[in-house]
Amino acid sequence: MIEEPVEVLLVEDNPNDVELTIRALKRCSFIHHIHVARDGVEALDFVFCTGIHAQRTRTNQPHVILLDLKLPRMDGWTVLERLKADPNTQAIPVVILTSSSDPNDVTRCYQLGANSYIVKPVDFAEFTRVAQLLGTYWMTLNHTLNT
Repeated sequence: MIEEPVEVLLVEDNPNDVELTIRALKRCSFIHHIHVARDGVEALDFVFCTGIHAQRTRTNQPHVILLDLKLPRMDGWTVLERLKADPNTQAIPVVILTSSSDPNDVTRCYQLGANSYIVKPVDFAEFTRVAQLLGTYWMTLNHTLNT
């Protein structure tokens, strides 16, 4: 079985935000596959090919991870810390996409190795615009080690 390339891993538990983000990113014609993890444990299982994603191979990692902070089972800070602590995953760009504008959250995320911190806009049109800008930047303008 050939795995489809994963351009974006969206780690989000809110179904409305998942739908809005996917809809906005799909408008970017260069993004073909978005994988959704609904909590921190599933996100790490996906990236490290364990648990329910044990059949995956680590050769097909996301080009960028969009990570919410407030997640069930394991929060986004813990996910970020584990991703950035592992030499095999620390180069994957992680964009925090969250509703928190708390300066302490921003500081903590950057200290843990986040590549960007975006506060989710409440307005639908603005949320769509921000998601498309994220997709455009991280998929076409940014150069990563796995491109």
